Amino acid sequence: MKIPLHNKYYILLFLLVFVGQLGHAQLRESSKWKALVAVGFNSPSSGGFVEGSAAQSLNFPTVNLGIQHMFKRDYGVKLDYGFNRFKNEDNAPEFKANYSRVNAQFVYDPTHVLGFLPQRLSTVLHAGPGITFVKPLGTLGDNKQTYLNVLGGLEIHYAINQKVAIYTDIAYIPGVTSLDDYNPAINGLGAFNGDLFNVTFGLSIALSGCQYCD
Repeated sequence: MKIPLHNKYYILLFLLVFVGQLGHAQLRESSKWKALVAVGFNSPSSGGFVEGSAAQSLNFPTVNLGIQHMFKRDYGVKLDYGFNRFKNEDNAPEFKANYSRVNAQFVYDPTHVLGFLPQRLSTVLHAGPGITFVKPLGTLGDNKQTYLNVLGGLEIHYAINQKVAIYTDIAYIPGVTSLDDYNPAINGLGAFNGDLFNVTFGLSIALSGCQYCD
C-alpha cells in the first residue's frame, strides 16, 4: 500500500517526537549501581577543638568515593569513604590533621515528586551512620581518635548522558563524641571531636546501564 506524501511527513514528525521524548525519559532512569567520585572543601566546627586551638574556616582537600545501589527508582543505599584535611588558623598553635570516615547511608531520590525540575536535573537525599578517624600529623600523631558520626546530605545531579552526571554534594557530619576525653589542652592539640561541613563536586557514573529498578 502506498502512503500519501503528506502522511509520511506526519509519521516522520511523530517518530522524531517519540524518540526525543524517549531519550529525555532515559536521562531520569535510575541505574541500579553507580560509582561516585567528588572533590571539594571542608569546614570543621570551632567547638570541636580544645580551647586555644582551631582550624581554618575553609580547608582543602575533601575527597569522597562511593558505591550506590538503588532497590527502586527512588530509594537505595550507598557505602562511601571520605577524606578531609584541615590545618590551624593563623592565630592558633600549628597543626594539621587528617579526618577520614566511612558511612553506610540510605538514599532517597525525590525528583519525581518535585516534578518542576528540568529533565536533566535530579536531587538525592542521603543520610546514615558511620565511623570517623582523626589523625593529627607530625609530632602530634599520638593524639589520634576514633568515634561514631551521623552524616546527612543533599546532592544535585545534572545528567550529561545516560551514563554520566556531574553533581554537587552538600553534607553535614556531626561527631558522636566529647572533648572531655582530651585534657589537658596540650595533649589534645590537633584532636577534633566536632562537626564537619563539606561541599564537593564530582561525577556519578552508571555501572549497570540505565534502567528502572522496579
